[in-house]
Amino acid sequence: MWETIRENRRRTLFLAALMALLLMLTGYFAVEMLEPGAGAFGVFLAVCLWIFLSTVTWFQGDNILLAVSGAREIQRNDHPVLFNVVEEMTIASGLGKMPRIYIMDEEAPNAFAVGRSSSSTAVAVTKGLLSRLDRDELQGVIAHELSHIKNRDVLLMVMVGVMMGAIVIIADIAMRTMFYRSPRSRSSSRKGNEAQLVIMLIGLILIIVAPLLAELIYFAISRKREYLADACGAQFTRYPEGLARALEKISSSSIKLKSASKATAPMYIANPLSVTARGLSNLTSTHPPISERIKILRAMGGGSYKEYDQAYKKITGRPVGVIPFSALAQKEDVAAAEIRKVDTRTSVDRMRSATDVLWRISGYTTIVCACGTKLKIPPALANKKITCPHCGKIHEVSSNRN
Repeated sequence: MWETIRENRRRTLFLAALMALLLMLTGYFAVEMLEPGAGAFGVFLAVCLWIFLSTVTWFQGDNILLAVSGAREIQRNDHPVLFNVVEEMTIASGLGKMPRIYIMDEEAPNAFAVGRSSSSTAVAVTKGLLSRLDRDELQGVIAHELSHIKNRDVLLMVMVGVMMGAIVIIADIAMRTMFYRSPRSRSSSRKGNEAQLVIMLIGLILIIVAPLLAELIYFAISRKREYLADACGAQFTRYPEGLARALEKISSSSIKLKSASKATAPMYIANPLSVTARGLSNLTSTHPPISERIKILRAMGGGSYKEYDQAYKKITGRPVGVIPFSALAQKEDVAAAEIRKVDTRTSVDRMRSATDVLWRISGYTTIVCACGTKLKIPPALANKKITCPHCGKIHEVSSNRN
């Protein structure tokens, strides 16, 4: 596993270095075209901006992402099945410490993970995901998300995303400034004016193109990490079909995730935004084609990296796989699990369970009347008397009722 993590870092280091270079070039030309001779100061400002944003992200990035997504933390008694699955996959992945668990009040089925280190992590799932997936499918999704934490993908994507944000900010400020002031001339000579004109032209092109290039690099890193997370998830569960079915259900949903944005989209297990045109999907998509991911998982004969790599090359037709050679060299023939835990819950049960979690964490009280009616009482009616609309029985609502 550690060889896989190191190889994953090496593979993305080049793209991250390109992003850093693009950031410095944007800072240089943005200032140089406005203040000839001050380009080096622009590089300094760009680096300072990135350091500032990275510092904020390092200490509060997880909380910000969870807050923006509307995720709320839950406890074991809120959803025992979900907690049990996360516990199992924490052990299988070797994380050591179990992530905190959050739920989002979203109908779209999706999930993401956050955490700058294995000691401070969290997994968030939507109500729609809990409503649609059975236990095996949910296990596949959780295994995939814990793979991102294990492979340190979460920290990488957050930091690269901050770099992309810095590029967008610098380019936007430079573009707006151009409309309010004229650049100062470097020299009164014709040669000096020509040089300044060239710099202005390069700078103008760069501040227009840089945000687009940064976005493409960001998405490229995101796509690269998804394949490895699928492979790790299949190994943790030893049941690739579970994740394949989960991805199938997620992709079949036409509901858009309201809280998602371009910046947060790569963090999810599947692209939460509208699908791009097929011809541009390889460049502008945050994730690999989900149909391709499903086919790869179903082509696996077992649950090992080797099986995934062979399936990847077979389905995509590419001569080179996605699993590092160092990981393939390890002897780890993992047979697919044949005996699965039977999930006796119906789709109605799963929907009711997911909805009840949101009621509970919102402070609502559940009262089961003798006639069988379940009453959901809002916090505002605590310590008051409620009449059952079906049988007329009067119930006293306690403020500390669970």
